[in-house]
Amino acid sequence: MTNLTKGYIATPINPKKGFRIHMLVFALTVPAIWLVWLLTPNTYAWPLWTTPAWAIGVLFHYLGVFVFKKSNNQ
Repeated sequence: MTNLTKGYIATPINPKKGFRIHMLVFALTVPAIWLVWLLTPNTYAWPLWTTPAWAIGVLFHYLGVFVFKKSNNQ
């Protein structure tokens, strides 16, 4: 079996950039979700489940990147 990763150079991951992308996608998608709900027959407010759940994910991402930083001296 051959090593598929031979010759592959991994680039370092920038956690702050990853968080910024996550926050941008959240900030653009949540209003679109609410707009879809508003423009359809809104019998049940289903965005009330998706918005806080995703916000908790963004919060934990923030905490992982900025508050509970991993040290490079493991």
